[in-house]
Amino acid sequence: MGAEGDILAVARERLVAEADGIRAVSEMLDTSFVRAASLILASDGKLFIGGSGTSGTVARRMAHILSVTGTPAVAFSPMDSLHGSSGAITQTDLVLLISNGGASDEVIKAAQIVQRRGAKVISLTRSHTTRLARLADLSVAVAVGTRAELGGIVATGITIAQSAWGDALAEVLMRGRGYTWRQFMDTHPAGAVGKLEDLPADLPLLHVPTAASIISVNHD
Repeated sequence: MGAEGDILAVARERLVAEADGIRAVSEMLDTSFVRAASLILASDGKLFIGGSGTSGTVARRMAHILSVTGTPAVAFSPMDSLHGSSGAITQTDLVLLISNGGASDEVIKAAQIVQRRGAKVISLTRSHTTRLARLADLSVAVAVGTRAELGGIVATGITIAQSAWGDALAEVLMRGRGYTWRQFMDTHPAGAVGKLEDLPADLPLLHVPTAASIISVNHD
C-alpha cells in the first residue's frame, strides 16, 4: 500500500469510527431529549453550559451554537464556579453540565451549588446511573463505544457525539421558537455568513411539548 496509503487508511478508519459513534447516539435519543428541549424552551432565564477538560470545550461550542440559533446560552467553568462565579446563576436559569463519566468533583459540587440557588440541572453523561445523572433534575445519556475513542482512552469520539447532540438540540429549539434566519443574521453580521443576501427558507415550526409536567422528572 505504501506510506501514503497507510496514512490515509488510518485517517479514514478514525473518521469512520467517530461517524459510527454519532450514528449510535442518534439511536440512543429518547424522551429525555424531548424533556431537555421542553425545559429549555420554557425557561425564563439563560442556559448555562459547563464541563471540565474536553467537556468544557464541548460546552463552549454548544453555548455558541445555541446562542447563534436563538437560545441564549453562556459557557461557564465548573471550577471557576467554585470560586464565586456561580453567583451569576439564579433560580430562573437552567444549567447543563457535561461530563462523560459524571464523577468529576468540581462538576458535582457546581451542580449542588446551583441547585441550592434554585436552578435546575440537566446532566449530559454516558448513562443515567452516573453520580451526576442521579443528582441532576434531568438526566440525558450520550455514549459511544471504545472504538470511537483514540486508543479507547482519549475523548475523541465522545466529544464529537456530545457536540452533535447539541447540534440536534439547537435545531429543535430553533424550530420550536420559530427563530428566523433574519433574526439569525441580526446577531451574525460578520464573516462570510454576514454577507449573505439570499437566505434559506425559514425552518418549519416544530411543536415541543410543555415542560410543566416534567420539571420534577429526572429519568425513566
